[in-house]
Amino acid sequence: MAKLRLLLATLAAAVLAACTTPQPPTSPALPAVASAPAAASSPVASVPPPAAAPKAAPPLARPPVRAPRIALALGGGAAKGFAHVGVIRVLEQAGIRPEIIAGTSAGSVVGAIYASGISGEKLYRRALALNEDELKDFTLSANGFLKGDKLQDFVNRQVGRRPIEALPRKFAAVATNFDSGERSVFRSGNTGQAVRASAAIPNVFQPVSIKGRRYVDGGLVSPVPVVAAREMGADIVIAVDISAKPVQRKSGLFGNLDQSLTIMNQAALALELKQADVILRPRVLALGAADFDQRRLAIREGEKVGREALPVIRRIVAAWQQRAQLASR
Repeated sequence: MAKLRLLLATLAAAVLAACTTPQPPTSPALPAVASAPAAASSPVASVPPPAAAPKAAPPLARPPVRAPRIALALGGGAAKGFAHVGVIRVLEQAGIRPEIIAGTSAGSVVGAIYASGISGEKLYRRALALNEDELKDFTLSANGFLKGDKLQDFVNRQVGRRPIEALPRKFAAVATNFDSGERSVFRSGNTGQAVRASAAIPNVFQPVSIKGRRYVDGGLVSPVPVVAAREMGADIVIAVDISAKPVQRKSGLFGNLDQSLTIMNQAALALELKQADVILRPRVLALGAADFDQRRLAIREGEKVGREALPVIRRIVAAWQQRAQLASR
């Protein structure tokens, strides 16, 4: 019983002690702060990012300026025409390749063969190999002592028997209408026949009949065919004048004929040369009209004058291209 009382007393004391133990002060509750409602976003217009500046359109590509069409106007002068070979050879070596060839008399012979597409070097070799007997067919006639058939055949062989319009380079042979005295320009048809007409020196070669008309040497009306070259579309014309100026004395049949033609065509020559861009005059005046043995000298003189003219030709070509460039803007 005493134990029971002691137990109860102990329990009571423990309960009382628990009730009287100081409690840590509790922090006063902070008033709840109402979170401010999110501010309604004002209706701000959406501003797109600045547009990139438009790229400048690339400049329109201009078509390249074409090269000028260069023409050779090769004049007459019989055997002095070998000088044309030298001019052509030098021009090609310098990278100048004419597209258009107009020829009168000896110039038409050289011009037709070159227009067949061969190089200046090959033309040179053919000139050296030429046998003048290939061109002579004598006959007894009041109209001329050479028929001209051999010349015609020779030219046609050299051009592969192609007509003028089928030649790789544009070509024209200039002759004189024997009955009207008018200039005639052959740009189509039998190449050898046209050259024969162009080179038919009166009283040496017989007149050439083509489609019912008679033709003789073109040197009577167009000694250096610059106008014909212009008519064929040339932008730049290089004229090669191998005609001799009238001198006080000339001897021999061919010399007298050459002198006669020179006197008659002085006015026509001046009109033609006025329209050329470059005039080349090989120093062949001392050579005879029939002096085939001097062909090497004539060729050298052609080369010499061609070489001297190269700076002038290049300046003229450059000036033409500059004008064409400005015109294309």
